[in-house]
Amino acid sequence: MLISIPISAQVSPIVSETGVLAYQFSLSDVILTSSRWQENERRTLTYLKYVDVNRMLYVFRSNHKLSTNGASANGGWDAPTFPFRSHMQGHILTAWAQCWASLKDTTCRDRAISFVAELRKCQQNNGAASFAAGYLSGFPESDFDAMEGGTLSNGNVPYYVIHKTLAGLLDVWRIIGDSTAKTATIALADWVDARTAKLSASKMQTVLNTEYGGMNDVLAQIYLMTGTSKYLTAAKRFDHTAQFTPLLNGQDQLNGFHANTQVPKWIGAAKEYKATGTTSYLTIAKNAWTMTVNAHTYAIGGNSQAEHFRAPDAIAGYLNTDTAESCNTYNMLKLTRELWMTDPTNTAYFDFYERALLNHLLGMQNPSDSHGHITYFSSLNPGGRRGLGPAWGGGTWSTDYDSFWCCQGTGLETQTKFADSVYFYDSSTLYVNLFTPSVLNWSARGVTVTQSTTFPISDTSTITISGSGTFAISIRIPGWTSGASITINGAIAGVSVDAGSYAKISRSWSSGDVIVVKLPMWFRKIAANDNSNVAAVAFGPTVLCGNYGSTALSSNPSLSLSTLKRSSATSLTFTGTANGANVNLVPFYDGQGFNYVVYWAVSGSFPSAPPVSTTTRGSSTTFTTTSRVSSTAGTSTTTAVGACQTIYGQCGGQAWGGPTCCSGGTCTFSNDWYSQCL
Repeated sequence: MLISIPISAQVSPIVSETGVLAYQFSLSDVILTSSRWQENERRTLTYLKYVDVNRMLYVFRSNHKLSTNGASANGGWDAPTFPFRSHMQGHILTAWAQCWASLKDTTCRDRAISFVAELRKCQQNNGAASFAAGYLSGFPESDFDAMEGGTLSNGNVPYYVIHKTLAGLLDVWRIIGDSTAKTATIALADWVDARTAKLSASKMQTVLNTEYGGMNDVLAQIYLMTGTSKYLTAAKRFDHTAQFTPLLNGQDQLNGFHANTQVPKWIGAAKEYKATGTTSYLTIAKNAWTMTVNAHTYAIGGNSQAEHFRAPDAIAGYLNTDTAESCNTYNMLKLTRELWMTDPTNTAYFDFYERALLNHLLGMQNPSDSHGHITYFSSLNPGGRRGLGPAWGGGTWSTDYDSFWCCQGTGLETQTKFADSVYFYDSSTLYVNLFTPSVLNWSARGVTVTQSTTFPISDTSTITISGSGTFAISIRIPGWTSGASITINGAIAGVSVDAGSYAKISRSWSSGDVIVVKLPMWFRKIAANDNSNVAAVAFGPTVLCGNYGSTALSSNPSLSLSTLKRSSATSLTFTGTANGANVNLVPFYDGQGFNYVVYWAVSGSFPSAPPVSTTTRGSSTTFTTTSRVSSTAGTSTTTAVGACQTIYGQCGGQAWGGPTCCSGGTCTFSNDWYSQCL
């Protein structure tokens, strides 16, 4: 049963977004039920209720010339000597607000409200601190003077921090409905507007050569919330011409750029499209997404090596310890949501979302840590091990007070909003995008939807309707499956269930109706774009890793695909033979506490008979056409001869970024996100 606590304080935007065809539910409408998702959420909640509020206020109070009330200073990236201190607190504000919305946790709500009240006191003391009205940060305003003058050399990225603070304040305002948060948000946004309005266009573009987070995104959101046009004008000042122009033209020039500097500004472009209706913004965002997912993304859904994009399709050459920064994937998922809501019949968006959330971000948290601490990088080198972060902050897993890396902050947000993308809606349709155990209260229709599943351990999800009404339910049929089926009250639904499409069921629903979705799972090879002999192995949506204990490795072990078999129908455990020795494989999201292998030197074909499974293989061996995302302007692709992907020895199917097309036994190599086997 849903806990009934009023969330009526949530604040809706004044301006409606343009181009949106499907809408998100509030976090207060969806609750997670028993699952790994819920376990991660609860560990993060424990930390959010534990962390000392006065310590988190230390750098703000100190900078704004207020008493620190005897609190200890933090270490890591929130230490008083760290250049961009105070970046973490905005993430904590958002996570507290999300825990109020999703878990109805009053402690988190009260912490958020009281913390914002203290931040407002800092703003109100700006005169004594010799700061301009509205300024709010843990470092002096003079850092902005130095940045604008081209003399800032201390490593600070001032607008990057301001973005996070603004975003946290905004979330406390709109999710909790706190009026002080609104006042503080507007005051800081006014400060940004006043400061940037003084700069010439060329000077502003110079400022944008630094990392500035999603300033265009948050300012566009403030415009939508208030209807005040100056915030949209300010948002547009953060449009980075040097980056946006090639993206608009479909040119992938990402090589060498700091990845997480780029992704937030793409989210901003998507939001600016929704605020203005200007289609060039949408083209920029779509092209950026397509390029990144097709040509810069590892099998687990993460991107970047040493925090930077490499050349298009450079994957096998960059399987290092410092791969897949967690922040990048957090932001790519935000971008994916924004784009899908403009194109809600395109399953490719949520195929990627599922891939990255399940295989990268679920496993970024250490499940043996009661505070849910996280890894900054997800190492993909042979014998890699989770629990790697910057040396300034400990270098391993994050800590309570001595790390405060960017990925720790985005991790708090990720682990407290797993329920935000399971369901969406439009005027006539409920979309089921993720197979997550959860309960949706669709109050506008008086309907409750309960999804029960152990996915991805099992291939089946059961959706039960409470209440009645006439509407459609569109269920994502992922591109990785074949032979999917849907029944309603035990009878075949009679709708198309092609992989890479939405199965749309339109009918009058009655209380007690039961939908059963079955998505057969098979082994899949996900080849590196630049070397088809180097590949990860997945079972259904789940990327697997080999457990090598404490053994150090210097090269990718040679895995014989024909030896793979599932050990149990009730868990995702597998065995295989690599370098002539037995190896146990488990989901990469369970890859903590041991050295692992994700990418192998693969040989042979998958076994001709299915592994132990809850699924019986159907007669068809042909994968249906899957959906593709193409940018408005189009992106460059290259084709070269490569080895065929195999699925139980059949030429067919699709993989994320690997050789995917076959015709007459000849396979091609495609940069497109999805390709079909002809």
